[in-house]
Amino acid sequence: MKKTALVIMAAGIGSRFGKGIKQLAQVGPSGEIIMDYSIHDALEAGFNKVVFIIRKDIEEEFRSIIGNRIEKITEVEYVYQDINDLPEGYTCPADRTKPWGTGHAVLAAKKVITEPFIVINADDYYGKEAFVKIHDYLVEEKTAAEKMDICMAGFILENTLSDNGGVTRGVCTLDENKKLVGITETYNIQKTPAGPAAVDEETGAKTPLDSQTLVSMNMWGLTPEFLEVLEKGFVDFLAEVKPGEIKKEYLLPAVVDQLIQENKAEVAVLKTHDTWFGVTYQEDKEKVMESFKELVKKGVYKEELFS
Repeated sequence: MKKTALVIMAAGIGSRFGKGIKQLAQVGPSGEIIMDYSIHDALEAGFNKVVFIIRKDIEEEFRSIIGNRIEKITEVEYVYQDINDLPEGYTCPADRTKPWGTGHAVLAAKKVITEPFIVINADDYYGKEAFVKIHDYLVEEKTAAEKMDICMAGFILENTLSDNGGVTRGVCTLDENKKLVGITETYNIQKTPAGPAAVDEETGAKTPLDSQTLVSMNMWGLTPEFLEVLEKGFVDFLAEVKPGEIKKEYLLPAVVDQLIQENKAEVAVLKTHDTWFGVTYQEDKEKVMESFKELVKKGVYKEELFS
């Protein structure tokens, strides 16, 4: 069986969640956390290695809540996203506390990745279909191409909204071959009686969005070659950070977008019909718990997930 890895970005501080580390909140009927379901679905789809990107300061809690259990069922690697982990010649500004972003997080996994891999957020539930589609895409034989071959899961916008406030989504533009043309980060998307709309936080003006449009939820199918590009790109990114820009981030969608614009990559958008859910706001947790209860009732998952 071809080796493929699941890379989980779990180093985020969870600033919007209030109390506790949101990636480790128990949401399943037997105390499972969202990550348990993603790992279960990935292994079921054929992935056979898990890489956790975490912070050193949450390692102990992380291992006891999830890591130690997963080590018993598949190969596991831990890598650490550290704000001071920078290329030679660069140091972190003293007043910067914010991590360097998803591009920097995935770069931390470079030393343990030699196989095609999928990247996901730790605190998002993606459903089963996307894991199967991305896994199958990564393992299928492809003819050598000049452009880098990337894929991503495209979620239907209306399946990704929160009842408790606005969300940011990467709205995708596709060409006639279902390849990605670009991603537009769209902020404060809310449910409204007329359908989803991006609401301007200052003026309240609403820009309606097509409920069926596809959005990126940071679920990418990538190859080790991409990590080389990521590494070079991070140096270029740092060279452009001006003094005082302490919140500027190196983000995966921006890197992918640049590769598309430079004609260096082709990104297949694999449509998934599952409903995404996650804990953006503390109030979302109850809904997420209800959703998992419902999925167990329908037989999608066992009550004790890995039993």
